[in-house]
Amino acid sequence: MDIIISNSSNDPIYLQIVNQIKEKILSGELSPGEALPSMRNLAMQLRLSLITTKRAYEELERDGFIESYTGKGSFVKTQNSDFLRENSIRQAEELLARAVEKAKLSGIGLEELTEILEMLYRE
Repeated sequence: MDIIISNSSNDPIYLQIVNQIKEKILSGELSPGEALPSMRNLAMQLRLSLITTKRAYEELERDGFIESYTGKGSFVKTQNSDFLRENSIRQAEELLARAVEKAKLSGIGLEELTEILEMLYRE
């Protein structure tokens, strides 16, 4: 599993792991029931402390993205389709909020912004 840790990111390392695994699950790159690398193996691959990967996996489990079984490992949990849709809507809202702020700062009106969005959506 490819996870890229950025030393220049403002996010702590465990959160970078969490966000990238969540993204892989939500995009379908990781399928329900698929095994994740063991915490120890992931720590070795990324050259991190076992404590860091343990914290990431605990957060993923708490958020309902993975389930862990003693002696067996951690696996991608089957996601509720309503949850996936809600998460996608939330992400789109965050991106659109940034676009609206940029448009306001640039003097782009709502009508013009709506035209741009419609054009992009139809492509």
